[in-house]
Amino acid sequence: MKKILLTGGTGGIGKSIAKDFNANGYYTIIMGRNKERFDEIDFQNPEKTDFFRCDLSIKDQLSACLEKIIKKHPLIEILINNAGVTEDSLFLRMDLQKWQNVIDVNLNTTFQITNFFLKQMVKNRWGRVINITSVVGHTGNVGQANYCASKMGIIGMSKSLALEVAKRGITINCISPGFIDTKMTQGLDDNTRKLILDKIPLGKIGEPEDVSNCALFIASENSNYITGQTFHVNGGLTMI
Repeated sequence: MKKILLTGGTGGIGKSIAKDFNANGYYTIIMGRNKERFDEIDFQNPEKTDFFRCDLSIKDQLSACLEKIIKKHPLIEILINNAGVTEDSLFLRMDLQKWQNVIDVNLNTTFQITNFFLKQMVKNRWGRVINITSVVGHTGNVGQANYCASKMGIIGMSKSLALEVAKRGITINCISPGFIDTKMTQGLDDNTRKLILDKIPLGKIGEPEDVSNCALFIASENSNYITGQTFHVNGGLTMI
């Protein structure tokens, strides 16, 4: 039974990833800030789950949490970096703090967590790292220069890392979701929602399961010959 570690596992996409991996026989470990939201997840195999409370924006807390995880779970075979934050602002009004906060949580913690667990994977000569990015990392988006930079930075890091560890049986890939049916998109007004739908060739907002299904494939043995890639789950919104 392989163990996965998932950050941001209690949000819309994260919850779907957690539930689907657990239902497919993976031991599912989640890092997050909200234990109550974790307890609300209807896992098919709750005995094969674990939760570690951690605020990724607090560096000392993150380091301590990683040590706790590896002490209890010596081998993490699949790592899914899903956690992310936004602090939107037009670039001319964006201060350094807003820029740094988003870069730190989205990009720097992805580096720190991956760097920590990759050593195990190298020794084991097998591993999967899946980084969740975003369509706007490729297209840009008004008011999200910091967020877009962080997500595109993850993609560049993933490609470089894929080259470094490929001979160790480890694959590094990204999933770039488009508009997915989460709390964020559910809060859109009808006009904005229509404008978005008009740009999506499939004519619909994606479901969280569309992302988790892709993650399940990348994590499986069926993806052995795929690394350094970005999977675009966006209904045709952006074709790259």
